[in-house]
Amino acid sequence: MKLLISNDDGIFSLGIRSLANTLAEAGHEVFVVCPDRERSATGHGLTLHQPIRAERVEAGFHPTINAWACSGTPSDCVKLALWALLEEKPDLVLSGINHGANLGTDVLYSGTVSAAMEGVIEGIPSVAFSLTSFSSQDFVPAANFARSLVAKLEKQPMPPLMLLNVNVPAVKAAAIAGVAITRQGLRRYIDVFEKRVDPRGRTYYWLAGEVLEEVEDSSDFADVVPTDVQANRQNYITITPLQYNLTASKGLEGLKNWAIELSAYAPLIS
Repeated sequence: MKLLISNDDGIFSLGIRSLANTLAEAGHEVFVVCPDRERSATGHGLTLHQPIRAERVEAGFHPTINAWACSGTPSDCVKLALWALLEEKPDLVLSGINHGANLGTDVLYSGTVSAAMEGVIEGIPSVAFSLTSFSSQDFVPAANFARSLVAKLEKQPMPPLMLLNVNVPAVKAAAIAGVAITRQGLRRYIDVFEKRVDPRGRTYYWLAGEVLEEVEDSSDFADVVPTDVQANRQNYITITPLQYNLTASKGLEGLKNWAIELSAYAPLIS
């Protein structure tokens, strides 16, 4: 398969090299376009007011891999690859392996997930991979699982307009409990800004978030499908299907009478 791989940890991260090299060794045609530096938590941001540059990179990658370091965001990288760097569209867009979890509401901020979502927006099946630890350097189990998942997707393509968000627990391969299909959980943080003063006496702030335990929701399938946070805590590799359409279907039903009622205010805003 022809694979485009990006990330938000940058071209020098161990995660992307582990993923790209493992898949190249499995016989896939691999292209890498990722940020030239750390761009975590940039969400789906795009670069609009300055040029985007891309430079070829060879060191650290399998000799069959074509790799570029891009000055833009993760989403820029995928968009640039699809519209400028690659001659043909890839069969899959992969992102990662991220150094740290992308569970629950993390996906709203994640550059890793956003890079994969850019592929979905362009009509290409996409997968985001994360290792759920900032300290572990063992990406082998996650890379090997990615190889197995890509092999399955080659035989059985996923439904259109869908992203798979994969989180691999940072444990030895023998300790992984299995694979769980999950729903997105509700993980929240206490965001604390630490106030500091720089050498010139100017005040600045450093954001440090402390994760809270998952907050339960009232979804109809809450008792049937586990959340990614719950399953990953039990050492399962979690696969959560995501989509870019954020329309709340329950809201359409609950708000359908509002249009008529609010139309009475039309003269006030015309």
